[in-house]
Amino acid sequence: MKAAHARVVITGAAGGIGAASAEALLKAGAAVMLVGRSASRLEDLARDLGRTTGAHPARLALRVADLTQPQDLESLSAQAAVWGCNVLVHNAGLPAFGRLQDQTPEQMAAALQTNLLAPMLLTRGLLPHLLAQPAAQVICVGSALGAIGLPGFSVYSAGKFGLRGFAQALRRELAETPVAVQYLGPRTTKTAFNSEAAEAYNQATGTASDRPEQVAAALVALLESRAGERFLGFPEKFAARLNGLAPALLDGSFKRHSRHLQTTGLVRPVLSS
Repeated sequence: MKAAHARVVITGAAGGIGAASAEALLKAGAAVMLVGRSASRLEDLARDLGRTTGAHPARLALRVADLTQPQDLESLSAQAAVWGCNVLVHNAGLPAFGRLQDQTPEQMAAALQTNLLAPMLLTRGLLPHLLAQPAAQVICVGSALGAIGLPGFSVYSAGKFGLRGFAQALRRELAETPVAVQYLGPRTTKTAFNSEAAEAYNQATGTASDRPEQVAAALVALLESRAGERFLGFPEKFAARLNGLAPALLDGSFKRHSRHLQTTGLVRPVLSS
């Protein structure tokens, strides 16, 4: 689908990748509905995007929703359908970094609820509308950690592996319908999503990162290509493929990651809106 024909609902719009993606989509000619938990942040973002993109107000909408609440998911599905959504971008996420024994059951449940179950439920709610469109797309913004399990990211990877599996299975399920399902796997991105502990881990392990604008450009390219999935960065792209073929071959590559974790304490995740 050409971006100029897209009416995109993007969750987690006020976050680093979300805001950059909304700007890139608007500049490419799409209409965008910004979704997040904070009305003030969405309003500020909408004003900024109006100035930076010159988009007509008719191409920019915003909706406040907490994706962990069933009533908000139901309301958002209905609002997105009335608005004429033909592209759903699951971008909202919750970080979960640290040793497994340092994470509480509540933190683990919240991460999986936001990163996996909410996208599944929102897709389910909006799917009847999307199936009625001449062409539609569901794009899951996951992570390279949805294909490579790293020490310190057991809970986060569980959600992103699940999201990738959901996208893959649903893509095949809907193969003969107008709805294409895609997965985008960025590597570490320079945003406020990363805690100080996660940043220290990345520095200690030599982890490369991208700017949110690079991820946003990849999102627009994925939208227009309709490819099933795309990973960003090297060696992450290669590692994702190798890990899929022979994961045990990579087990010894992450010793310094594991050693660094022994010096980390409890890391409490903060919800991304």
